[in-house]
Amino acid sequence: MALNLRQKQEECIIRMLNLNQPVNSTGTANEDVYKILIFDKFCQNILSPLIHVKDLRKHGVTLYFLIDKDRKPVLDVPAVYFVQPTPPNIQRIVTDASRSLYDSFHLNFSSSIPRPLLEDLASGTLNSDSINRIAKVHDQYLEFVTLEDNLFSLAQKSSYVQLNDPSAGDREIEEIVEKIVGGLFCVLAALAVVPIIRCPRGGPAEMVASALDQRLRDHLLSKNNLFNEGGNFVTSFQRPILCIFDRNFELSVGIQHDFRYRPLVHDILGLKLNRLTVPGEKGGTKSYELDASDPFWVANGSLEFPEVAVEIETQLNKYKKDVDDVNRRTGGTDGAEFDGTDLIGNTKHLMNAVNSLPELTERKQVIDKHTNIATVLLGEIKDRSLDSYAKKENDMIIRGGIDRNDLIGILRGKGTKTDKLRFAIMYLISSESINQAEVEAVEAALRESEVDTSAFQYVKKIKSLNVSLAHANSASRSNIVDWAEKLYGQSISAVTAGVKNLLSNDRQLALTRTVDALMEGRPNPEVDSYLVFDPRAPKSGSGSSHLKGPFKEAIVFMIGGGNYVEYGSLQELVQRQQPAKHVIYGTTEILTGVEFVEQLSLLGQKMGLGNPAPAPAPSTN
Repeated sequence: MALNLRQKQEECIIRMLNLNQPVNSTGTANEDVYKILIFDKFCQNILSPLIHVKDLRKHGVTLYFLIDKDRKPVLDVPAVYFVQPTPPNIQRIVTDASRSLYDSFHLNFSSSIPRPLLEDLASGTLNSDSINRIAKVHDQYLEFVTLEDNLFSLAQKSSYVQLNDPSAGDREIEEIVEKIVGGLFCVLAALAVVPIIRCPRGGPAEMVASALDQRLRDHLLSKNNLFNEGGNFVTSFQRPILCIFDRNFELSVGIQHDFRYRPLVHDILGLKLNRLTVPGEKGGTKSYELDASDPFWVANGSLEFPEVAVEIETQLNKYKKDVDDVNRRTGGTDGAEFDGTDLIGNTKHLMNAVNSLPELTERKQVIDKHTNIATVLLGEIKDRSLDSYAKKENDMIIRGGIDRNDLIGILRGKGTKTDKLRFAIMYLISSESINQAEVEAVEAALRESEVDTSAFQYVKKIKSLNVSLAHANSASRSNIVDWAEKLYGQSISAVTAGVKNLLSNDRQLALTRTVDALMEGRPNPEVDSYLVFDPRAPKSGSGSSHLKGPFKEAIVFMIGGGNYVEYGSLQELVQRQQPAKHVIYGTTEILTGVEFVEQLSLLGQKMGLGNPAPAPAPSTN
């Protein structure tokens, strides 16, 4: 059976809501036991895409609160806490217990609670004479947000900036790597698999892969092993491959405009935790959920926007035809004499019509939802010429350049400041060589539009560094790398190694092509240099001899921010494969193009590059 991360996480949460007892045959917690749910903001975001508020009642949850809100005592009722193991949360739990807010406290931490915090919890409740109220303490290993069956995020903000910050010290880098490793460990614990790990050499990908390998090795030696691949799995279970990359591997995908429905909705309308808010027809706003329960979203998310518009119209016409059909069947026969047989026939049609009403109503709601979303998107596309940006960027990637008049024309045309900045960076990334006069013209056009060029200057610096490396002899190359290490910190090897992947020759992303090659498990010059970590193998023997490809299942993880473009590309790869394969895509955080460019701008500013956007004129009042 294919790995289903969403299902696994949901099962863990329902068991947690059942006070960590086995759930009943219907897959719900015991609703006869009323309970209160307390969570922090991070864990609220974990729950949000998985369990709707209306479903909490099914699991016996009558009230739910954020941990940092003031709460009144509720006697004779157990409380389920689901929080991160942090000092403020531990202190709040101790305070709640000392005030006897609830009958018993079932504490669930999103990841393993460090021993010092566990000791703080024990001493705090002992000193306040409330330790008897602590029923159980559980490490849940759920510190990740599952958005779809095959899509997850660690919700770790600004990791790209932190890992590429030239002023970051070794200790700071190690802390970020450790945090990413902790999140990935939780994902693997939820799936109960120990994968074979592959990654490019150097940079954050190798650091995370190496630390995760050690973490898994240490855990496999412990008595309470979370990874039981025994039983009926001994003969049939084939381990998955975990492919780890960092954002510099293919920088362009985080920046480019895409014209497919799912990436457009995320990038332009700000889809967050599967929820979206758009302007309503008569003022105000409308909120929608876009997840696996929406058949139109699932079926059409990967289509280009014009195809989606056609599909909405097709679905609307089909709906109207079905409604007319129901009306015709229940309307009786005009002018016919009424008799008993007609009554029986009409009653039967009426019952069928009544039974079909909920399904028709649901279909209409879905059509209305996507009509509204598409209307708002269309307005943005027209106002900002987003179709032109997407087409020209794609042409640049394929051709390795753009006509100068086209380039300057777009930068002086429609679009937000960030649209123009993203386009300018895509020009830099996709150009095979840098034309200094052209670059200066681009910078002048950006300044005309009062665009902060810090991100542009940062990418230009990386690009010039890559060109220098490509042409340098071995002696001067080592000097450049020494300089680069000081300039860019730990991740320089990944930045320079990723130069080949800044553009792909066709529609298939470099990431997708590489994952395909890694899953094949055959000799391939593109991936032969990739490191192999097998946590189940002796450390000295962790080499290619342990690669028993092809792999049926892969987990692809992008450090420094991922997006729906990469997710969609990997799912398309899976659909093309015979026999069927399965890929889960995860990232430190899911970023829109705007959010990622903001991180590039921040790095540019930290390095003293670019011109920050002009400050507003001082008030004369």
